[in-house]
Amino acid sequence: MLGVLAAITAGCTVAPPSQFYQLQKPVAEVGNQKNTATVLLGPLTIADYLQRESIIQRQVDGSLSISSQARWAGSIDNDIGQLLLRQVSQKLGTSRISLYPDRIGMVAQAQVVLSINRLDSGEQQPAVLEAQWRLLDENGVLTDSRVVSLTQEHNGELGDQVRAQSDLLIQLSTQLASALEKTLPVQTVKPTQRAASTEAHKSKPSQGSMVPLKIPVVEPVREQEVYRF
Repeated sequence: MLGVLAAITAGCTVAPPSQFYQLQKPVAEVGNQKNTATVLLGPLTIADYLQRESIIQRQVDGSLSISSQARWAGSIDNDIGQLLLRQVSQKLGTSRISLYPDRIGMVAQAQVVLSINRLDSGEQQPAVLEAQWRLLDENGVLTDSRVVSLTQEHNGELGDQVRAQSDLLIQLSTQLASALEKTLPVQTVKPTQRAASTEAHKSKPSQGSMVPLKIPVVEPVREQEVYRF
């Protein structure tokens, strides 16, 4: 009898296995990009309620609940930062971008200070992103600032909720890249623009090239002979 009771108790205490999720990062090629812009992304501040392993679910009445099984596979702060970094890098065409505080060996021509106040969803609630970003130029002067509120629908499944939250961050990266293009120095052009200017430059002779000069040939003048008697 005791053995049966112990087996039943052990079976009741076994929790279902946890499910782990990551923000979905589309493949973004950054290796062969030739833009010379240098960008510092961060500091990046995430709302306190998001800084946990368990995934937060938004209820119909606006309350929040912590999922007992669904967890983030790693740090959500780092996931958000890496997703934004790769997307901004791909959209600007530069691999010279760092995530704060990693700024070793670079002098930023622009800096994005970002604060994410809300990033969540629920089975019956759309994914919502609320954030504020500030853009600084190379001298640390504020050039642009914006408060963002974005929503994205999903099918209710947790995996699709994570996909919707990822899409919101990609939309945010598009806004950041557009603002950065207006702030970065003019000489940091995209590869297509640089190629066009290179072709135009090749069509004109450079100052250092050898150009044949048409110099008239000067015949030597014969001296007249003088006779004396």
